[in-house]
Amino acid sequence: MSLVLFVVAVGVLAFLAGGFWMTSRVKYRESPRPSPEEQPKLPPEGPVREVRENRESQEVPVIPKGGRPLTPYELSNQDTKPSASKERPRWSRGSSGSFGGGGLGAH
Repeated sequence: MSLVLFVVAVGVLAFLAGGFWMTSRVKYRESPRPSPEEQPKLPPEGPVREVRENRESQEVPVIPKGGRPLTPYELSNQDTKPSASKERPRWSRGSSGSFGGGGLGAH
């Protein structure tokens, strides 16, 4: 019984040593770390700040009377455009703003 445990322990140690050996081989093949001169630098105007703007979706084309509706494949990629309004949209009072959020909803 003790011989089996000794063989298992030696096997586990050999497995761990093989793992360290393979890791060192992989690390040796990697490119070297960048030097301090190669590190990214801040732009001359300073750190980039967050830009807050309201976006509006483009309008879906209106179907003429008697015309057939457009299929999803006939619609182009509906991009957004900057909004002229600077007022941020707010949720209705008493509403959580999400569907099924548990609030009373808009009244």
